Amino acid sequence: MVVVYKLIFFIKRQKGQEWVVCILIVIPAYNEAGNIERVVDNLIANYPQYDYVVVNDGSKDSTATICKQRNFNLIDLPVNLGLAGAFQTGIKYAYENGYDAAIQLDGDGQHNPIYIQPMLDKLQETKADIVIGSRFVNKKKPQGLRMLGSRIISFAIWVTTHKKITDPTSGFRLFNRSVLNEFANRLNYGPEPDTVSYLLGNGAVVEEVQVEMKERVAGKSYLTATKAMQYMVRMVSSIILIQSVRKRET
Repeated sequence: MVVVYKLIFFIKRQKGQEWVVCILIVIPAYNEAGNIERVVDNLIANYPQYDYVVVNDGSKDSTATICKQRNFNLIDLPVNLGLAGAFQTGIKYAYENGYDAAIQLDGDGQHNPIYIQPMLDKLQETKADIVIGSRFVNKKKPQGLRMLGSRIISFAIWVTTHKKITDPTSGFRLFNRSVLNEFANRLNYGPEPDTVSYLLGNGAVVEEVQVEMKERVAGKSYLTATKAMQYMVRMVSSIILIQSVRKRET
């Protein structure tokens, strides 16, 4: 495992008071050789106020090689753990190194870091535990099979928690320090809508900020139509049958 660590502070002023927020961008990456340079170079050039770390999830392509050659901040997992394992690795790293917040930024480049600041603002203004970058706060959700799955998951969350989440499948999520603790130290926390539903039902404050998602430039998404349907069924079953009765650990 290769880990390169640096620490940069982001300073925000409000009402004459200075708040210091230390945030880490976690970039899970599996077979993202065609995208990872563009994603990280954009952060380095245009968002140097944020720390980042790439979590290479046992990629079979040259993702890790590129990151090492470019001297990117990298956690190189020797085997593929899946998104949940790679995500938890990055969150655990953030927690153990004292970050106040962490945000997931997909390695395919679909998440635009220009929205990190508005998400941070929302986190601080509302004292939220999680802020989701949503495509549908101010925009109507389009028709289609994938969006049908999103609607059904949103409905399942509303039924079980009485809270409306417009974009439950968005992976563009910002987490505060207390949630970092839970994700880093408990094995059954994954970066999925059922976890958000579980936390909502147990008192967590979840807010959303309108964002625009980019299209993938290179590589292929693992989420085929069949897998999307299976994912929807799994999430809805978990939200209704498991997360709605599960109690938050203290």
